[in-house]
Amino acid sequence: MTESRKIRRAGPLTFHGEAIPETTTDQRLLDRRGPAEWVHTDPWRVMRIQSEFVEGFGLLSEVGQAVSVFGSARTRPDSPHYTLGETVGAKLAGAGYTVITGGGPGMMEAANKGAQKAGGTSIGLGIELPFEQSLNEYIDIGVTFRYFFVRKTMFVKYSQAFVVMPGGFGTLDELFEAITLVQTGKVTRFPVVLVGTAFWGGLRDWIRKNLLEEGLISPGDPDIMYLTDDPDDVVSIIRDAHVNLARKDAEAETENGT
Repeated sequence: MTESRKIRRAGPLTFHGEAIPETTTDQRLLDRRGPAEWVHTDPWRVMRIQSEFVEGFGLLSEVGQAVSVFGSARTRPDSPHYTLGETVGAKLAGAGYTVITGGGPGMMEAANKGAQKAGGTSIGLGIELPFEQSLNEYIDIGVTFRYFFVRKTMFVKYSQAFVVMPGGFGTLDELFEAITLVQTGKVTRFPVVLVGTAFWGGLRDWIRKNLLEEGLISPGDPDIMYLTDDPDDVVSIIRDAHVNLARKDAEAETENGT
């Protein structure tokens, strides 16, 4: 083998010696024989990730003002939390907000149900899980994602607020991601409302005692989260936050223009 045959260039890739594939990219593309493991390779996953972003952006780009509601998939319909979630969904829809949830059962279903029955738009962003979980029946627009991080991007990009109902690890993950994004200035228009003082109060106290007193967070960081039991307060908190943000934007534009 001559020196020139020990190198193969394939697009941006360069192969040397024994690393040179036995077939070309075109051959592998056009040859339908053999196993389908290639669809699970990292380069192909990039295309699937891209397609999920495109699908999500296309689905949500025109939803208008929206609020994401999070909470446990395990909450039963006869639970007081479920009833509260349904009321919150209805109140948000009545205030003109599209309601976005993870699309599953429990608290997600409750919020979607309340929004839909109140005449609002109800959206579910599902996720592929090891166990079967379909989108709930109270969704007007829905999509199921393969990748958690793509789904999370959709929640953040197209919501003007987060409402966090009682939930488990998944809900905690969404809560702390939201307040981290606000704390670090990655997003600026995110009122984060915790619904259920008995459920969330201990967490807030722990944050103040252990994180704030140890100097692990800044003095104003606990105020990122609002805490209430009243669905009307949920709407008021979100509206007031948006009014204040709009006022600050207007003041900043005025200052920049002078």
